[in-house]
Amino acid sequence: MQYRSFGKTGESVSALGFGCMRFPTQDGKIREDEAIHMLRSAIDSGVNYVDTAYFYHNGESESLVGKALRDGYREKVLLATKSPVYSLESAEQFDTILDEQLSRLQTDHIDCYLLHAINWKEWNEKVLKLKLLDKMEQARAAGKIRHMGFSFHDDYTAFRNILNGYDHWDFCQIQMNYIDVNNQATLQGVEEAAAKDLGIIIMEPLLGGKLANPAPGVRSVLPDSKHPVEWALDFLWNRPEVGVVLSGMSSMEQVNDNLLYASHSRVGMLSGEELDMLARAKTAYDTMALVPCTKCSYCMPCPFGVNIPGVFEAYNRTAVNMDEARELYRGLEEHTADKCRSCRKCEARCPQHISISSHMKDIPSVFAEG
Repeated sequence: MQYRSFGKTGESVSALGFGCMRFPTQDGKIREDEAIHMLRSAIDSGVNYVDTAYFYHNGESESLVGKALRDGYREKVLLATKSPVYSLESAEQFDTILDEQLSRLQTDHIDCYLLHAINWKEWNEKVLKLKLLDKMEQARAAGKIRHMGFSFHDDYTAFRNILNGYDHWDFCQIQMNYIDVNNQATLQGVEEAAAKDLGIIIMEPLLGGKLANPAPGVRSVLPDSKHPVEWALDFLWNRPEVGVVLSGMSSMEQVNDNLLYASHSRVGMLSGEELDMLARAKTAYDTMALVPCTKCSYCMPCPFGVNIPGVFEAYNRTAVNMDEARELYRGLEEHTADKCRSCRKCEARCPQHISISSHMKDIPSVFAEG
């Protein structure tokens, strides 16, 4: 494992972090023994950053992580979880949920505590209005958390204002990959956060899996000398600002592959020609992507039964292979786009700010027979 500095925290973090949002499941439940084996194997191989959140896996992720970190594993990692800012209605809830998280995780402290998925609206209406920064500082003074940060989903202007709106951030978590260089926080935002000596965590390095098995037009640009996953991860490890790159791993094969890729990682590992190639891959992707859904499922459950990530997966596939797209859409059975009633509850929670209801109106005609 390769290790990197983590900004002003003084911590040394593994290049690869374990994201606990995509554990293997069966019938909607985490396959516990398999998930624990995966997480412990990664830690045994040098991964020292473990990231979960209050709502991951319908609230099961933190408890699973707590079980996995028994038997001495807790002492080997920096443990990160997040306050569900969007669901807080009072400052007192912050404390109640934090105590619940400590209990779930079977620990007396959280190393890296984040305000979860902050956007400009929630920064003003939740973080500032409820004085959550004061609550975080109080929790740190009480020894319940060590480092204070935020994860982010909005545009560059919002990121810059939040970054500069508080003087005591220790780290931030940003969506970044070779497609999103000008999206959300942007690479410029990454550089500005690093200039303030914040530790930088990268999420969605594979854009919800889209860069692991890219469309033919993108794949044709990528040399066969590396797997598409490795090209995507190397793009991030190449940058000096990046600390941890999170991967939400769903199988032991993915764990082993990512550990191998991480062992090769270093700053400046890509040549100018390789960076130009990834820029061309972005151009190819941008001409085919219909909806920027990452299948994070923050939009779920839909009160009317629409499988929103599944619908968008099928819809995006129409740009590449219509037969495969139709098969995916048929597999959704009664959970298709025509069930949408435009309540827009999903849109309030979408990190990518997709106009979900507008797309749902158009998609049934795309898949209509004939």
